[in-house]
Amino acid sequence: MNPKLNVIDIIVSDIQDAIAFYARLGLDFKVDEKYPDHAGCDLPNGLHLMLDTEKFRGGTQTSGWSRPTGDPRTFLAFEFADPAAVDARFAELTGAGHTAAQEPWDAFWGMRYATVLDPDGNGVDLYCPLPAE
Repeated sequence: MNPKLNVIDIIVSDIQDAIAFYARLGLDFKVDEKYPDHAGCDLPNGLHLMLDTEKFRGGTQTSGWSRPTGDPRTFLAFEFADPAAVDARFAELTGAGHTAAQEPWDAFWGMRYATVLDPDGNGVDLYCPLPAE
């Protein structure tokens, strides 16, 4: 039997900052009543996205956990309906003070694409297929 990917866990330094960022993308995280350093969000496609603070995650690892260094190693990609929606969400996120990693552009693979960083430096891609010519 092949394993089923159904959960992605993002480690964050401040859970409320992360929740506020992802709320701007339309995600509705619920903080766990028993564990305030853990939150989850069910996505429409059956995937569950979790946020865990560094403190919480470090406490669940036998050998401890430490923050990685360098560029983002993982990117979440959010699809939008059209190029204007990509541009608008990019403007909203960067206007709220989040770091732009890649200004919106028409990528050679046929998509409008932009990248912002969440409060912990994780990459978040915003994209849509470009209209066929």
